[in-house]
Amino acid sequence: MMVWLNVGLFDAGAARIDPADRGFLLGDGLFETIAVRSGRIMHLDAHLERLRDGCETLYMPYPAVDIAAAIEGTCIANHLTDAAVRVTVSRGYASRGLLPTSKPQPTLLITAETWPGSPPPARCIIASVTRRNQHSPLSRIKSLNYLDNIMARQEAAAKGANEAIMLNTLGRVVEATISNIFIVKNSRLFTPPVEDGALPGIMRSVVMQAYKADEASIAVNDLPSADGIFLTNSLGIRAVASIDGRNIGNAARAFIEDLITKLAA
Repeated sequence: MMVWLNVGLFDAGAARIDPADRGFLLGDGLFETIAVRSGRIMHLDAHLERLRDGCETLYMPYPAVDIAAAIEGTCIANHLTDAAVRVTVSRGYASRGLLPTSKPQPTLLITAETWPGSPPPARCIIASVTRRNQHSPLSRIKSLNYLDNIMARQEAAAKGANEAIMLNTLGRVVEATISNIFIVKNSRLFTPPVEDGALPGIMRSVVMQAYKADEASIAVNDLPSADGIFLTNSLGIRAVASIDGRNIGNAARAFIEDLITKLAA
């Protein structure tokens, strides 16, 4: 595999990130997962805008690199026209301690892997091992620290499920571990607001604009009565089949099929 590291392409086995990089030591950084379909980088401007906003939130320099060209070069080097690309930016090297240096040199890593295809319907649990902190600015950026999500996903696996729905500190539904969540009710779409701790997802925004979906706080008790539930992230859309072993209505299927058609246009 070829990867882009800072200024150019390297074989993955030869690429070197400093052992004192704050992204590795402290999770001090950001990432974006971006779809490439038929050689086209999907929603690139929106991804880069969110990345730039995240850098500003963390008081971290935005990489002085043409990221679009770097993504294209990475895909070409790996002979991929359909890919899942990850753009990772850390604050870079620093001496020991929490306080960043006043002039950090960010590390940029871009990887491209084969398009994973559509996942099977999600069999979810409601995560109980952790809660998403809606008060933290980290709930609105793609931080490198994904431990809450990892713990929730481990809980799901231990219970025989393949995804977990996360709640905020008030017990409201926020999102899944790697996706935003939408519920279908009386032919309308609803999704948790950013203020409740939902990540402002790129595909979330696409769906909201395409269907005039409403932002509304969602209680756990709202889920069983939904006509359908689906999850979205930058790599696609996924129906929810069950939550805590209870089957969910399939009214989301029509939205998913229609949305896939719109995205392919």
